[in-house]
This record gives sequence, C-alpha cells and structure tokens, in this order.
Amino acid sequence: MARNKQRDRAAAAVSVVETVDGGLAELIPDRERPRAWTLLIDGAPQSHVDLDDPAHLSFEYQRRLGHIADLTAPPNRPLQVVHLGGGAFTLARYVAATRPRSTQQIVELDGLLVQLVRRELPLDPGARIRVRSTDARAGLAKVQDGWADLVIADVFSGARTPAHLTSTEFLAEVRRALRPGGLYAANLADGPPLTHLRGQIATAATVFPELALTADPTVLRGRRFGNAVLLASDRELPVAELTRRVATDPHPGRVEHGRALADFAGGAAPVTDASAKPSPVPPASAFR
Repeated sequence: MARNKQRDRAAAAVSVVETVDGGLAELIPDRERPRAWTLLIDGAPQSHVDLDDPAHLSFEYQRRLGHIADLTAPPNRPLQVVHLGGGAFTLARYVAATRPRSTQQIVELDGLLVQLVRRELPLDPGARIRVRSTDARAGLAKVQDGWADLVIADVFSGARTPAHLTSTEFLAEVRRALRPGGLYAANLADGPPLTHLRGQIATAATVFPELALTADPTVLRGRRFGNAVLLASDRELPVAELTRRVATDPHPGRVEHGRALADFAGGAAPVTDASAKPSPVPPASAFR
C-alpha cells in the first residue's frame, strides 16, 4: 500500500513539504526516476534517494563516499558503519544494497526529519540499520571502541558543519570508534580561500597518519564553493583505485594525498574544541 502511494505521488510529481527541526524540508520527485526523490532543507540539496535502486548515487560527493564504502573491505564483505548525519539515509541504503548483512548506525539530530524520511522513504525492513535521534558527537560517544569499519561524517546545520564536529577532540573520538585499519570519510564544504578545508586537513593529520582528499578540480583551485571528501585512516589508503573511480565519474574529480596534500594544507593550524568554528556559509549561488 505504502509503495503504491509513493509511486502514485512520484508519477503525479507532488512534492512533500514539512517543517522539521532544521528548517523547511522538501521532498522533490525526480521526473526521470519513478520512485526517486531529492531532499532539500531550506532550499539546500541534502540527499537524493532512488527507492527502486538504492545503489544509485546521484550527488557528486555521495558518489565519492560510495567509492570509499566500496574500497573499505573486499567485495561482498558486510561492513559495520556509523553515519554521522542522516539526511535521507542515502549512504546507509547504498551500503545495505551493495553489502548485504552489513550492520549500520545512523546518528541524526533532527528527529522530525527522521520521522519524515521513515514515513515517505521507508528503509528496507530487512536492512540492519539503527537510527538514533541525537547529536552526532554524543551518538559517536556511545559507539563501542573499535566497532566500526567505516565512519562517515556528513553533518550540516543550516548548510554549515557544526563547530564541535571539526576539532582534534572530535576526530580522536572517531579514531576510538574505528577498528584498526578502519576508514573515516567526511563531506566538507568550503570556498575561496579554502581556509576551512585546509584547517580540516591539518586537524585530521594530528589524529590519522594517512590522508587523502577528493574534489572537483575547480574547488581544489579555490575557484568556487563546493564539496570535498576527506579520507583518513591508520593504514595505507587505496589511493590508486579511488583516483581511478573518481576520474571516471560523470563529474570527474581529483585525488590529492602525500606531499601534494600537505602542500595544499599550506601549514594551516589544527582546530581544537577551543578554537573551532562552523564551516563557512555557502554563497547563494552554490545551490542554483
């Protein structure tokens, strides 16, 4: 019944608009995919979900996070994943579809958004996905030491990453929750002069010995505001394969690591809880 209702709504191109804790949420039907939807919060695109094909990732940065999930372990091996920030649960659906029997935890502060997504874009009842409506850092603190193969941070409040999720203390909690060899991936947003992005690289370097960054070349050159995905671990990263995948995306990107990434950071100072600030406000043109 619910499936038919969603198909009928998509066919009629009827949006769903509700006020949630984080602002005005809109679910906009995708006219090219019968049961696909884009989630916007206060006009800013947050997630895209295709209920018929949860392995389809439409957004550029979500494709890059999907590549990282693919490279976390050998194919078909179930993962234990923590998602900080839920949105429409896009990446959790992707992992459940591509790696059956995975166990996942989603931490999403906006309880009303969680209710909206659960109702309008229900999860596969067979997927092992638990959703907690709490602050990302508080939820991370409840994750058992060494539990996660992968921690994904994709947290935005008013289109900005909260300050307390940008510090060395926060990343120390991430590393505590990761098993040895686990991966941390963060969706970061910044624009010229890339002060926030450089600071996040410096911060991660104090906690993790191995780092890589992937983004559109125009973002890395500081020519426009956009997303970059930071990858960190205590083991050697799959840089060559990640580079190949990113380069063949519909919107090709670049991967920086090693000396090139250190040069990009340019001696930026690590961020601590005492000095942390939210990520910058996106320009109005970022969502046009």
